Amino acid sequence: MDFDFPLRKIIHVDMDAFYASVEQHDNPELKGKPVAVGGGSKRGVVSAASYEARRFGVKSAMPGFTAKKNCPDLIFVKPRFDRYKEVSQEVRKIFFEYTDLVEPLSLDEAYLDVTENKKGNPSATLIAQEIREKILEKTGLTASAGISINKFIAKVASDYNKPNGQKTVNPEEVIQFLEDLDIRKFYGVGKVTAQKMYQLGIFTGKDLKEKTKEFLDANFGKSGSHYYNVVRGIHLSEVKAERIPKSVGAERTFSENLSSEIFMLEKLENIAEELERRLKKSKIAGKTITLKIKYSDFTLQTRSKTLPYFIAEKALILETARELLYQSPMQNSVRLLGISLANLNTEKKNNPKPKIEETVSVQLKFDF
Repeated sequence: MDFDFPLRKIIHVDMDAFYASVEQHDNPELKGKPVAVGGGSKRGVVSAASYEARRFGVKSAMPGFTAKKNCPDLIFVKPRFDRYKEVSQEVRKIFFEYTDLVEPLSLDEAYLDVTENKKGNPSATLIAQEIREKILEKTGLTASAGISINKFIAKVASDYNKPNGQKTVNPEEVIQFLEDLDIRKFYGVGKVTAQKMYQLGIFTGKDLKEKTKEFLDANFGKSGSHYYNVVRGIHLSEVKAERIPKSVGAERTFSENLSSEIFMLEKLENIAEELERRLKKSKIAGKTITLKIKYSDFTLQTRSKTLPYFIAEKALILETARELLYQSPMQNSVRLLGISLANLNTEKKNNPKPKIEETVSVQLKFDF
């Protein structure tokens, strides 16, 4: 099939069970055992689970007590984010050997546009293979990859042969691949949306493709156009080489609920100190401070104030957070507090996009 838009060569690289794999690599005694990062305390939550743990149904965002119930032999390990960041930077150095068009999504995954690349290699499939081999050689960790004509399909494809595998969806295979795809595999379709699609008789990409744009708009609002396009292989979002944060924040979940503003002020001071550290490290300041409060019944409340000047200092952050705290009385005891800073001084900076030379046009001989 021919496409009436420029084709790109996009790779989505996703590290396999990243946090847990780093822990197993650094501590050989954990190899081959079910490991969960985080989650060990009374209110802990699993940040990541090794593949051995996943076989028992342990997964990220699961409460620690549920994970332990599913897998009695589960070993909890405290997260070491500085170490994960260190490994992530090693991996990114490898990416930049091939292209400057790298868009990190998190510490453990990124998009790469290799339409034009530093190696002059026409095959995105071979580039992905090389990258995965270098990651293994330099970090001792495995990664999986998806390769296709746009970010959406590459992201979906990277899950296909996990762990330690890759899948290429060539241009001539795109439509069939999307039509055969289980609707739950469509990136961005969560449990609630999938259930709604089931009720509407949509179980596969082919079912989705049979629905009109008007039908999808009526049932899924703004997302309707997105679903209409992606199932036809249309996803024009470019790989953005520099993602500028719109806000910077810090938060804490407490082992015991806080029942008084006095106790909360002490915690806010620590949070403001951490936020100041992050801001100064990134050389960022902002004007809008938001206080986040999660109560013991899990209701969430935010309160914000915009200042006429940029700030990054702990004292000014804390002063505004204190003002926001006393803005209205507590509704219940508090289990989480957070402070974030938005309206940043980065928003006015010019960020020219690295220019891709002419993207390759519509041909099935497009070498993947």
